[in-house]
Amino acid sequence: MTATTLDRRVELTVRSLILGVLITLVFTAANVFLGLKVGLTFASSIPAAVISMAVLRMFSGATIWENNIVQTVASSAGTLSSIIFVLPGLVMIGWWAGFPFWTSFFICALGGVLGVMYSIPLRRALVTQSDLPYPEGVAAAEVLKVGSGAGSDAAGAAAEGKAGLQVVLVASLVSAGVYLLSKTRLMAEEFTKFFPVGGGVGAAGTSFSLALFGAGHLVGATVGVAMLIGLVIAWGVLTPILTSMVPMTGDMGEFATGIWRTKVRFLGAGAIGVAALWTLGRLAAPLWTGLMGALAAQARRSAGDAASLDITERDIPIGIVATVSVAALAPLAWLLWSFLSTGTAAGPGLATAGAIGLIAGALVYIVIVGFLVAAICGYMAGLIGSSNSPLSGVGILAVLGASLLLVLARTALAPDAGPMLVAFALFVTAIVFAVATIANDNLQDLKTGQLVGATPWKQQAALIVGVLAG
Repeated sequence: MTATTLDRRVELTVRSLILGVLITLVFTAANVFLGLKVGLTFASSIPAAVISMAVLRMFSGATIWENNIVQTVASSAGTLSSIIFVLPGLVMIGWWAGFPFWTSFFICALGGVLGVMYSIPLRRALVTQSDLPYPEGVAAAEVLKVGSGAGSDAAGAAAEGKAGLQVVLVASLVSAGVYLLSKTRLMAEEFTKFFPVGGGVGAAGTSFSLALFGAGHLVGATVGVAMLIGLVIAWGVLTPILTSMVPMTGDMGEFATGIWRTKVRFLGAGAIGVAALWTLGRLAAPLWTGLMGALAAQARRSAGDAASLDITERDIPIGIVATVSVAALAPLAWLLWSFLSTGTAAGPGLATAGAIGLIAGALVYIVIVGFLVAAICGYMAGLIGSSNSPLSGVGILAVLGASLLLVLARTALAPDAGPMLVAFALFVTAIVFAVATIANDNLQDLKTGQLVGATPWKQQAALIVGVLAG
């Protein structure tokens, strides 16, 4: 008996959701730590699939599709945790003293649900009707196929699943040991050296965290080389040139880091912006075709012909997608109003009629730009993998766009509204970021599902569970 003849009904189960949520909690914490430390998160689909196969093999009737649901739920850990690239900005500018739990939760939950909804029409354009490689999605599918072998392969699959779980546990213990040694100063944690280059300043450094070794293994050698080239360009070329143009003040390291943060990163964001516009131009026709395909599938359902749809083409109906997307705007409006009307030590809130216009503009921005950014990130995820999609650069572009919109409203507001507008731009960007990260991840999961014959709507429902858990 082959995997394709197993009972398809064993797919979206309670045990798969519970296991997926538990893995999500662990991997979200790991990604938040790694993201805050080095600005890098990793896709958790493959390690989640390995753990799932090892655990569910203890129960009878586990299928490849059930393991696929587990990795789908858990995969939200790597992407939704990317929200840490935006929210700390509210602390840095002094608007927040900490991270309000419920506000942060609703940013991630509402943005994540919108991201799932946006990914449904994008699936047809970027997955089923595209030749993008989706490296992580294909790799996860191969892991699931090997680990879920049946018949003569059952013993080998069981051994491989057990070995994979042992590797994960041993690696976790070793990494924790190295972390403790570094924190107790028994070994160095990182090394950075700033040095003069001509009339400017350059830098070189390294970190001794095993978490980075693991992240490097997950993202692959190609991306590692690309990051190395980027570091050489940033710190070996651009930073020395730009620092040579400005008189040095204070510590050499702080001076060079300031130039990198305020100038070099924006050069990179500009390059990403040009690439994003080019990508949107290429995606216009496939996106239209995908939307028409979703509407055609909805028409067949309405005509009572849903049974003729192939199981891998059964998305959440486009009517439900539209309803959920519109319904999400009401709590989003409340969330934006709550943020605008609440002042902090950094400045007063805004509870005037002008706030209504800001909220309306922000909602339009979230809906339109969120979809465009989701399409860009989804395309990049299909091209180079979701771990390597340039989310931070896209985030810079999103906050610049939000800031430009708020500049138009600045003249109609009180003179002391400046700090609030800066904070509001970051807040809106955080929601857009949540939309983009989940759509970026969901398309990778749906590629995995397509390769193993899973049901798309069940994966999409599972990812919503992962969004809420993460």
